[in-house]
Amino acid sequence: MTTKTPFRRTALALALAAALGLGAVGAGRILPDSTAAAAAPATSPAAAPAGTALQRALPSFADLVDRQGPAVVQIRSTREARRVTLDRDAMPQLPPELAPFFRNFPAPRVPQPGPSGGVGSGFIVDKDGLVLTNAHVVAGADEVLVKLTDQREFRAKVLGSDATTDVAVLKIDAKDLPVVKMGDPARTRVGDWVVAIGTPYGLDNTVTSGIVSAKSRALPGDGVVPFIQTDAAVNPGNSGGPLFNLDGEVIGINSQIFSRTGGFQGVAFAIPIDVALNVAEQIRETGTVQHGRLGVTVQPVDQALAENFGLPGPKGALVGSVQKGSPAEKAGLEPGDVIVGFNGRAIERSTDLPPLVAATRPGSTAKVDVWRDGAAKSLDLTIGSREAPRRVASTDDEAAPTGRLGVAVRPLTPEEKSSSGLARGVVVEEVGGAAAKAGVQPGDVIVSVNRTPVTSPEALKAAIDKAGKSVALLVQRDDARIFIPVTIG
Repeated sequence: MTTKTPFRRTALALALAAALGLGAVGAGRILPDSTAAAAAPATSPAAAPAGTALQRALPSFADLVDRQGPAVVQIRSTREARRVTLDRDAMPQLPPELAPFFRNFPAPRVPQPGPSGGVGSGFIVDKDGLVLTNAHVVAGADEVLVKLTDQREFRAKVLGSDATTDVAVLKIDAKDLPVVKMGDPARTRVGDWVVAIGTPYGLDNTVTSGIVSAKSRALPGDGVVPFIQTDAAVNPGNSGGPLFNLDGEVIGINSQIFSRTGGFQGVAFAIPIDVALNVAEQIRETGTVQHGRLGVTVQPVDQALAENFGLPGPKGALVGSVQKGSPAEKAGLEPGDVIVGFNGRAIERSTDLPPLVAATRPGSTAKVDVWRDGAAKSLDLTIGSREAPRRVASTDDEAAPTGRLGVAVRPLTPEEKSSSGLARGVVVEEVGGAAAKAGVQPGDVIVSVNRTPVTSPEALKAAIDKAGKSVALLVQRDDARIFIPVTIG
């Protein structure tokens, strides 16, 4: 702390001297704060040029916070003590040669002790009570509470959430609420100042600042969101809160951090607000969320590959494989094609393509520019869907389709059917209640109920409705099938 005080005093003196037209830098040294104003006119042989960093005052975020802060909210989610986790650490240690034969051996089931919950952030986008936040902030919640800056609290309804982009839309019963301004992430430049407001560690309306460190950042395992990277201090609890530019406009939703300690380390990532608004619009209009799909795998183009393919430079997305029956195959895309443009947008890096495709509505027509055999070529294709449309979950949905069983499911995608060899089944996305107690896990594929094939979520519901007090689920897990008995009462 002692090293910061002289710096602040010196900075203040410099700013004052600049305002008075006085030189504050002489011979490459900064004068002590007690003598700078008096000594600079007489002893400074070379005053700092106009417009340098020393003469530009740091921005104040006070007006921004006054205007936009009231639209930032705290979100508390509560989960009942009904879910069960599998304690793999309590499994007996087996010799490596025997482990494959026991991969599905039931692990000890450990109930979570008491109700659990978490604290996150959000912001109001409509004066009648629409709130945006992260999907992971409200995932699996039985109750969601929204607290305003005026200390009022409301029980929120989750209109829908999308795990792919990590965006959720909430609704509270309130009117004439303060609303944030929306910005354009495309106009944001690396190096611009940004401000984050949220609830880190439960501390309401905490304000931090930084700069944009990078744009269109692709993270491992998540290729559909072109994240905005920033060094603004973002910690647990900031999730779902807004990232503002200096005009007081939201350009992103704080979503993830990179940390070796669990806390702030100067690397945070925000979902661009245009991506979030696209998801929110789908939820409000249809109650479903869909993302576009081409059906290809791509890789970067380095200098060697560019020379080999005759490209003028290392750019584009190299097609490694084309899935059978996919929109890409139907349009004539081939392995070895280099995609250099999509709907008029240049593809400089392979990571540029997935977000653009995902943001395109399934069923729409897209133009794809490719480099093939040393020449440019354009193809028109109809965008497919990354997954079958599914109605998003709501915390107020008392009559869930598989409520007795305690699972949220979706249909298998064409890619999942192809890779797993399954012709039918439904994928478990969330699990609680009876299914969790029996050992059903997210990612399991329910193939049949009491030997009755399951072809859709509706078929699963019908089978559960007909069942008695217990059912036998045939589940595909990894590359093995197991029967799981479930007592549903």
